[in-house]
Amino acid sequence: MDLEVESRVVCPYCGAVFTTVVDTSSGTFSTIEDCEICCRPIALSVHCHYGEIESVELDR
Repeated sequence: MDLEVESRVVCPYCGAVFTTVVDTSSGTFSTIEDCEICCRPIALSVHCHYGEIESVELDR
């Protein structure tokens, strides 16, 4: 089973869609990623269960 999974997200600032890699072995975690287009910071809250992404929440 691959523990790193790609997830497509939408920037809450500019609306650009980009891909981020999620380590599903981490369970529930929060991180900050910069948008690949507008470079603004995006707060991601990721919820994983048994190696599967349950949800990805984004906030400014």
